[in-house]
Order: sequence, then structure tokens, then C-alpha cells
Amino acid sequence: MSRLSDLAVRRDLPDLSQWIRPGDRVVCGQVAAEPLTLTRALVEQRARLGGVDVFVGTLFSDTFSPSKADGLDFFSYGAMGRAASLASAGLLRIVPIHYSELEPAFASGALPADVALIQLAPPRHGRGHSFGLANDYLVAAARRARVVVAEINPDAPWTHGAEVPADFRIDLAIEAACPPIEIRSDAAAGEVETRIAGHLAALIPDGATLQTGIGNLPDALLAGLSGHRDLGLHSGLLGDRAIELIEAGVVTNARKTIDAGITVTNLVGGSARARKHVDDNPAFEVRPAVYTHGADTLARIDRLYAINSVLEVDLSGQANAETLGGAARGGVGGLNDFVRGARRSAQGRSILALPATTGDGRRSRIVPRLASGTATVTRSDVDLVATEWGVADLRHRDLEERARRLIAIAAPQFRDALERALREPDSWMEQTR
Repeated sequence: MSRLSDLAVRRDLPDLSQWIRPGDRVVCGQVAAEPLTLTRALVEQRARLGGVDVFVGTLFSDTFSPSKADGLDFFSYGAMGRAASLASAGLLRIVPIHYSELEPAFASGALPADVALIQLAPPRHGRGHSFGLANDYLVAAARRARVVVAEINPDAPWTHGAEVPADFRIDLAIEAACPPIEIRSDAAAGEVETRIAGHLAALIPDGATLQTGIGNLPDALLAGLSGHRDLGLHSGLLGDRAIELIEAGVVTNARKTIDAGITVTNLVGGSARARKHVDDNPAFEVRPAVYTHGADTLARIDRLYAINSVLEVDLSGQANAETLGGAARGGVGGLNDFVRGARRSAQGRSILALPATTGDGRRSRIVPRLASGTATVTRSDVDLVATEWGVADLRHRDLEERARRLIAIAAPQFRDALERALREPDSWMEQTR
């Protein structure tokens, strides 16, 4: 065991079997904070570890692929990013849990952690290490773990709000063999995403504080906000498109009712551009999820606009963000944390966004009832729903009015069938068989 003040960093790759026991639960960093040198070593050395359980979060690397899963069992809070491939192969157990509850669950031991694999940024200017790109549940898991292995990555940014406490325990530290994973926003938005983003941009007033993520739809939305002024950011995950708005002066955080002048997030994605922007930037903080996703925190942010993607919405307003076609394709994550937080915010709004149809256009994502039976967002929590065909305001509306408004933003070729399904519920089942 080493204190951070006298931490010795090894350059050679260790034999992890000296630290990881058969049957251990190993918790790994997620998104761009995945410690790639360590997770790749875990996969390469899996045969000698005797079988371990690996908790993964949102994955953007191909480290944990189904073809390299023998000897490893996986569980997570959802099938996020490339974790969906593990779910499709039947290799991922999912714990349905709100993102804000992960940190206390690991802290209490309700979710156990024997080994933590974490990425840290090296000390800067006489200050200690930083958690860098993520200040998430892994910190709490590491506090209780028997073994903490840290990958010190010189390319990881030193971020404010994510300073590593002096008493944080490290048992083994190695030097990273590669930079953090790049999560780029190079793909051009498609027509559907652009149309949805146009509807969303028209809803968002100057001075609003935004919560959104990364991906084609969030990127399209952020790209469409260049004409806005004095926006703020308080989110779970931010990447390159958010950085572009900050650098363009669109995001100033000047009108935020808490953390004025500061962008706040729990995770940083993006490319080297994002890492450069957030590095030692006092106007950008990476805070724990108990703060970024906390109900009391969100209630204090006036004009909080929470924009999240879902997979399907039924005619009562219930939304499913977890399964599609019988397969896991997402998770609860921070969705309900922000949905409910935005409803508590003065002048805040929660927006659920989705394409009106599946990619092949054969199935509507506005449905009479959720085929999976999975209601991630209940009908009592829903607010605004947006597709490429418009926006349905469901707050304070009765079920009949909700159905009418949702049918109006469904794809035109499905509207008659949805109307008929209200009168004859079995008709929809006949059509979709």
C-alpha cells in the first residue's frame, strides 16, 4: 500500500494474478477514463486469473469484446455504448439502478468491489493527482476495495473538482502505455437528428442550463445552438461539441443560479481537444455524481433543460430507454435523475427525444404500449417528447390528450394505425407480427 505523496510508478506491466484472486469483483473506469493499459492486461491475462467478475460502465473501447470474454463475467448499470455487444451475446448482467445511487451503493458495499482499476492524471504545479476524466462511482468502489491499481496517464487532464484526496490508497501504480481513448464527434448528423435538433433548439431559451450527453443526437443539438447566448452546462457527460460551444462564447454559465461561470460534469469524453480545454481549467469542474445528479443540486438550478434520448414512448407517455426488440440497448443511467431534477427546477423542462421510427422505417417508436414492458420513465414523470415531426407537451395533460399529441408527432405512415389502436388494442399487435 502506498500513500499518494510517496507513490512509486512502475513502467513494466505487472502480473495481475498477484493482485487479483479467482472470483474477485473488479470495477473498471468507464468512458474516456477507462485505464486502457490495465483493462487490456486484464483481458490478455484472463486465463491465469481463474475467473473474475468485471463491472463495466459505458464503454467506448473494444477492450471487452465477446470474442475475448472467456474467463470473465460482466455486469453493469446498463448496456451503454459498446457494452451493448456484451449484452447481445448474453454476457452482461444488468443492475437496474439510478446513476446517482451507484456511488452510495459502492460506498456501503451493497455493490461489492474487491479490485479497482482506475486512471489518474499526474500531479501538477505542486498539487496532487487528479481523477481527471471521471469523478464517478469508481472512487467510492476504490475506497472499499481490497486492491486499488492506478494507471497514471500523462495525457489525462488535471481537472478541478476531481482532486485526489491525500489519504486515497493505492496498492500498485503503473505508467500508462497509451493516451486515453478518443471519443470523436466527426460524424455528420443525419436528416432525422438534424430535424429533431431543430425542434429542441427552438425550445431552449437564452440563459438556460443544459444537461445532455454525447452521440449523434446530442451533437446535432449542440451544433444547432450557435445562435444562443449565455447558456450554461451541468451534465453527466460532456464532449467535443460542448467544448466548441464554450470556446465560441455561446456557453458562458453566466446566468447559472449555482456554480456561476463554471461548467460542471461527472465525466469528460471527447478527443484531445476536450482534454486540452479542461486541463487545469478552473472554469470547468468534474464533480461526483452525488453532486452532478443529486436531486437537491438540480432543484437549485433555474431553467434547467434536461435533454435525453429514449428508445420508445407509449401513448400514455411512458418511455423505455433500456431494451429494443427484446435486447438490452441502454439503461436507467442518469435519465430519471435529470428528468425529475428538471421538473423541480424553476422554469426547467425535461425533454425526451427519439426518432419516430426504427432505422429501417418499418416500426414506429411511438407505440400504444411498450413492447418490452420496461417503463424507464413513468407517465407521471414525463414532460416534453420530441421526434423529427414535432414536440408533444404532455405535462399536466390527461391520457386522452397525451395520446392525441403523441400521435401527431409519430411518423405519418403510422398515425392511422395508432389511432385505431386506441379503439381496438389488438389491431396494433396484428400489424406488428
